[in-house]
Amino acid sequence: MSGRAAEQVLAARGARVVPVDDRSDEVMATDELLAGDALARTDLVVASPGLPPHHPLLVAAGERGVPVWSEVELAWRLRVPRASGDGPAPWLAITGTNGKTTTTGMLDAILQAAGRRSAAVGNVGVPITLMATDPQWDVFAVELGSPQLHFTRSMSAQAAAVLNIAPDHLDWHGSYEAYVAAKGRVFERAQVACVYNSADPVTEQLVRDADVVDGCVAVGFTAGTPLVGQVGLVEDVLVDRGFARLRHTHAAELATLADLAATAGPDGSVPRHVVENALAAAALALAHGVEPVDVRDGLRAFTPAAHRIAVVGSLEGVAFVDDSKATNAHAAAAALGGFPERSVVWVAGGDAKGQRFDELVQARRDRVRAVVLVGVDQEPMRDALARHAPEIPVSEVEPGETGTVMTRAVAEAYRVARASLEQQGGPVTVLLAPACASWDQFRSYAQRGEEFAAAARALGATA
Repeated sequence: MSGRAAEQVLAARGARVVPVDDRSDEVMATDELLAGDALARTDLVVASPGLPPHHPLLVAAGERGVPVWSEVELAWRLRVPRASGDGPAPWLAITGTNGKTTTTGMLDAILQAAGRRSAAVGNVGVPITLMATDPQWDVFAVELGSPQLHFTRSMSAQAAAVLNIAPDHLDWHGSYEAYVAAKGRVFERAQVACVYNSADPVTEQLVRDADVVDGCVAVGFTAGTPLVGQVGLVEDVLVDRGFARLRHTHAAELATLADLAATAGPDGSVPRHVVENALAAAALALAHGVEPVDVRDGLRAFTPAAHRIAVVGSLEGVAFVDDSKATNAHAAAAALGGFPERSVVWVAGGDAKGQRFDELVQARRDRVRAVVLVGVDQEPMRDALARHAPEIPVSEVEPGETGTVMTRAVAEAYRVARASLEQQGGPVTVLLAPACASWDQFRSYAQRGEEFAAAARALGATA
């Protein structure tokens, strides 16, 4: 999507654009391009986020001194003034290992509640190049993944947030250090505020290391009671001590947990990580200048995106919850942490992306009754479970027929859940939180989640 958007915008400005795609017969492949002398006549390479830095085309471009930009960098350089004449629409940028899409959606809802013509763009699936070159928008809520940030060099967000940092995309970046450095780019040249996770020292260090515009402030978010310079939670009230005029002595009320009811899990409580997402979104919106009442109204209006702790059905005392978006260990840990002890039949596995799962299993084994493993890369999760939770029963779904993998997994998970329910009582939840990418057997995490929900419905579960 981002590649086609870049092609469209560049061609409209008179550039000769040569699409390159190693998996398409319709355009030139890398080998074909490099076999000729095309790079000698190339002014710019725009890299889609699927291409890692070690891709042959990007390596060759670097050796020849051809600039390599992300689509995000292209969008920043091609921004157009707003129709109001006030210059280009500011960007409120969000990155982190997990929670980006939820936070971006919350931020967009708050901005719209404040009367801004805003749009959620970037890693949410809306190419920012198309939007940044359209003068109708007032402000953008920009979700950015680390592959997009790696080749982004001149962006200057009005405010930026790093939600959390945990190992992910290590196969793409080559090391954890490179991954963290890519995330940290979001703070460079920030204008008003850098928002960080007060419980995550890595995010705080990224703020300290960033070269920001004079006057830019650091604002932490916490699911506990906030200090001065933070937003946080006091009992059931989200409050601001980062931007409020009387922040040294008072906290300004922003919203309550009841305003986040749409994000609650099966037991009606709002997970801690969702509260943190809401606080980060609120901080970014406040940096843009919205009023506290707009934060409340926006969070009330927010509807969670699909495949994020979504209750998709219930059958004979067993709930089915789709968190297919949990594509890494950190996200799966957050999902499992929202359930009572010994209450989850966990459907896990897929493309491990070079991850190991020892810390995940150690931290969350108390929530799990049984595990159903899926995917073609089961060894890392199998090994972690065997070493750190040998008492937990594990069923393995043979990858074999990819088209039936989720049907077989859900049937096995339900069988185990029902047997456990009869022996130990409830509640019991079948939770799809794979901790892995979906590309080994599905087109996307969305398809994986849809097939999970369809399999639950086929058993007779009703939402």
